[in-house]
Amino acid sequence: MIREEALKILHDNMQFVNLRRHCYAVEAVMRALAGRLGGDMAKWGVVGLLHDGDYEKTKDTAGEHTLLMHEWLKNAGETDEEILNAILSHNYSVTGKRAPGSRMEWALYCCDELTGFIVAVALVRPDRKLASVTVESIMKKWDQLAFAAAVDRKQIEMCEEKLGIPLQEFVGIALGAMQGIANDLGL
Repeated sequence: MIREEALKILHDNMQFVNLRRHCYAVEAVMRALAGRLGGDMAKWGVVGLLHDGDYEKTKDTAGEHTLLMHEWLKNAGETDEEILNAILSHNYSVTGKRAPGSRMEWALYCCDELTGFIVAVALVRPDRKLASVTVESIMKKWDQLAFAAAVDRKQIEMCEEKLGIPLQEFVGIALGAMQGIANDLGL
């Protein structure tokens, strides 16, 4: 699947701008992680772009999240098992369908929550811009558990065990990727 096809699926099924921006952020981070880990940047990007693409339609039925996207992709003719499995693994804790196993799946699992944390850090900056966010400013907020309290830091920290990337480096990769598309993210 190419990015244009993935964007069409996303835009046809997701209207809320901030949810789209989240998907764009995860796409950018996944592409950067593919570069760092030797993965296929285009494929990892598509997975990042589509990982929450069914969220608007499944937000009230969490057990269907990712299953619906998986179905849409199959109906669109997608046969790449890596893409299909990565989408399923994103919500395995709820669906029980597939735990992350590959580097691409673990990258998605670890970076998804991090993008939201980085956005939260940007939004408390005086200029509310990603350009003024640093790895240090993110790490200062990391241990403040009341800050972005819904973010599962343990999930992000699994980057060290599952991907072999130290947390601060992982944060730096994600931040740099998001800064590279700051205009698309409205930040």
